[in-house]
Amino acid sequence: MRESVKGPEDLEKEQAWNEAMAQLKFTLETEPEAQKALAEQISSDIEEGGIESVLENSDISTEIQSSIESGNFEVTIDAPSEDAHDQIVLVPEGNISEKIPIRFSLSETYVSQLGDS
Repeated sequence: MRESVKGPEDLEKEQAWNEAMAQLKFTLETEPEAQKALAEQISSDIEEGGIESVLENSDISTEIQSSIESGNFEVTIDAPSEDAHDQIVLVPEGNISEKIPIRFSLSETYVSQLGDS
């Protein structure tokens, strides 16, 4: 199969996204208050709209779901699969092998909010 060729606009968007993710990853690793603020915002969004409104795929075990709903997770930046781009993922406490991506639209919102602060 042939891969689709990316145009200059697509490459610029991809590069901007990668730069934003790298900056956010650095911020989360070096500023504990930013990590805490983002986790609190995600928890608040889960309380308001339910876990389905935040996670890209809410087909997760009840144990992991209750852990996330209880706010027992870390926020990090990672690629959820080999062929995916970096994005914001939740890592439930005690289950570091599980990386659960949040919705891309929310990732964009959170990135822009943290970029403004």
